[in-house]
Amino acid sequence: MSLNRTSIRALIPAMLGVAIWYSGVRGNDTGGIIPWSPGIDHAARQMAAGHCGAYRKYALITSVRPWYGDYIGFVCRRPVRWGPALQ
Repeated sequence: MSLNRTSIRALIPAMLGVAIWYSGVRGNDTGGIIPWSPGIDHAARQMAAGHCGAYRKYALITSVRPWYGDYIGFVCRRPVRWGPALQ
């Protein structure tokens, strides 16, 4: 089976969707979830901070359910006078 340009162009959005799903963080500008796995605690904070930083907000971890198949939940908060300052 040979792939022509049209079929390759059709596959690119599907491949990008898979890459986004496996990046770990799912969410929007109000917060999101990260799949839980052993030893992810420190990395989850950085992943949440990176996600919220894209919206010029800071991350606040709200829930950790330490079982396979569950998630670490977080919210993105707007920096105000009592929150951390963003550059």
